[in-house]
Amino acid sequence: MTPANLLRFLYFAYLLKPKSERQVYRFIGRHKVKRIVEVGLQTGQRALRLIAAAQRYSGQDAVSYTGIDLFEARASGLRLKEAHRMLCATGARVRLIPGDPLAGLSRSANTLPGTDLVLIAGDHEPELLARAWYYLPRMLRAGSRVYEQAPAAGHGPLEFRVVPPEELLRRASTPRPARPQAA
Repeated sequence: MTPANLLRFLYFAYLLKPKSERQVYRFIGRHKVKRIVEVGLQTGQRALRLIAAAQRYSGQDAVSYTGIDLFEARASGLRLKEAHRMLCATGARVRLIPGDPLAGLSRSANTLPGTDLVLIAGDHEPELLARAWYYLPRMLRAGSRVYEQAPAAGHGPLEFRVVPPEELLRRASTPRPARPQAA
């Protein structure tokens, strides 16, 4: 690996702002993450950093990145074609799924087994996100990590925090309202 790539990774892991994202890059380095799912891409810059950090440690294995976002349905932010072009240029296997967290995960969770890392941005509708947790356990393997972006201490700026496995299972098992039956 070139010294420039090493310096870039060290910047991500120890100097990047916001500070709460640093733990994500350190996890990638320690666990040689190869399969990433990000729910909420915003500008796509974090996705580029995640892929670059994972490629640093993946060796010959290809990095797989799946992004779930509203894309064009959002007033501002990254467009689907733009995101695809930008992320495919990294050389990673990229899959972009338009939709909110519930729609995106319900359509794709069964095709994402063995996911190493899941990042959930904090700008989603709470009800849809609450129902989407149901789909996460089937994607994960032992040692996977889920980070959720939430306000620090209930208010203030959004920060990434680890969702412990017990909490993930609790959220995933919360009863869902029944879907209306077709007549």
